[in-house]
Amino acid sequence: MTTDTSPRVAIGPSPDALLDSAVLRGGGLISPLESADALIWAGSPDSFPRDLPPSIRWVQLPSAGIEDWFEAGVIPKDTYITWTSAAGAFSSSVAEHALMLLLAGVKHLPAHIEAKTWRQFEFFSKVGTLRGSTVAIIGAGGIGRALIPMLAAQGADSIAVNRSGSPVPGAVSTYPAMRMNEIFSRADHFVIAAPATPETRHLIGATQLAAMKPHSWVINVARGSLVDTDALVDAIATERIGGAGLDVTDPEPLPDGHPLWDLTNAIITPHDSNPPGVRPAAFADHVSKNVTRFANGETLAALVDPIAGY
Repeated sequence: MTTDTSPRVAIGPSPDALLDSAVLRGGGLISPLESADALIWAGSPDSFPRDLPPSIRWVQLPSAGIEDWFEAGVIPKDTYITWTSAAGAFSSSVAEHALMLLLAGVKHLPAHIEAKTWRQFEFFSKVGTLRGSTVAIIGAGGIGRALIPMLAAQGADSIAVNRSGSPVPGAVSTYPAMRMNEIFSRADHFVIAAPATPETRHLIGATQLAAMKPHSWVINVARGSLVDTDALVDAIATERIGGAGLDVTDPEPLPDGHPLWDLTNAIITPHDSNPPGVRPAAFADHVSKNVTRFANGETLAALVDPIAGY
């Protein structure tokens, strides 16, 4: 329900009936940018207005990963505005995709799909199960929290890694990022869901891959830069690890002829873990909840840290 004291919320770069409804449902009033308290932005960094009116106190961005917004200079480090991303809005879809890639790898699905003859005995020693395994989720935010119960349903335990080490519900243990290297010999498989920052570039490199088990699968649903691609290719080609499921790559798009395309145990999907068909409704739901929080003076979901860069 809106009142005269309800927050005034602008939507850009163009009118959007779904977001209008989300703002109203959250208790806000649709307003022109010039007189708004908040801005819900559904466009790209390139089209973002460079001079926001002084009345703006909160900006909601449309993507979970926001490195492009920092690179474009949209979010200044000394900002007085509260910025939020869409982190968490698409978590269930991305977590589902991560589970699909992991199951496909553990079940040796790529080789089965390519087979043109009955090869049962050849595959017996390679087909595994998630039941009884331990999966480490590196960057256990919204995606991790959505993935943990999915893994539990398969009989797998989860180890969470986050910046602070604060316990993640459902994980058997949580490690702070500074102790991340302790997990590589402990877990069976690894899901990468951390933000892309200069500090997280090549978070998974030759050293980490060498510490993994021979059957380990690496699943990356975050950003390609978090994994050293050359080191990953070498680890898969020499069978030091079981394989990799990649929804993101470095470089991206992955060019034709790249060595990853020729590796049977590399499953590559074209950055579609958050498909266009599910984004508008999920983002609108996120907006509605944050408008309610804003109207009630509560802490907003998916706060951006301008100093940390995510």
